[in-house]
Amino acid sequence: MVPQPVVLGALVALTVVVGLVWRHRQGRVRVGATSGATASAPWDADLAALGAAPGARATFVQFSAAVCAPCRATARALGELVAVHPDVAHVEIDVEDHLDLVLRAGVLRTPTVLVLDAAGSEVARASGAMTPAQARAALDAATPTDLPSGRSA
Repeated sequence: MVPQPVVLGALVALTVVVGLVWRHRQGRVRVGATSGATASAPWDADLAALGAAPGARATFVQFSAAVCAPCRATARALGELVAVHPDVAHVEIDVEDHLDLVLRAGVLRTPTVLVLDAAGSEVARASGAMTPAQARAALDAATPTDLPSGRSA
């Protein structure tokens, strides 16, 4: 029989490891992490149906819920980035009002941010609260860097 303090210590250690993994994944941009449906179908028609214009360089499509505090922080970080880059758009979609888009995008939690390139195709995504630095990294994922200087277009 295993002593009770040993079992308790193992459970605490497991909880710490799970918490650290969860924290590490918050807002992390995953390039090329698209599902089959979103990877093959551009989002232009869906954005038009929502009355939103895509950005000339990139578009952030944020799936949010009204009661989600990390959603507000992510919207703030993306809003700051869009204010500096007029060729980038930010579209926020309420998950309760657009379940069809939630299912199509494979959204499992809020906030989830899809990063669309200029053609309207998903090139990256992030789940969880995003920092301004993570938002810039997501923009870099959607922007070609094939110029001689290495700078984005």
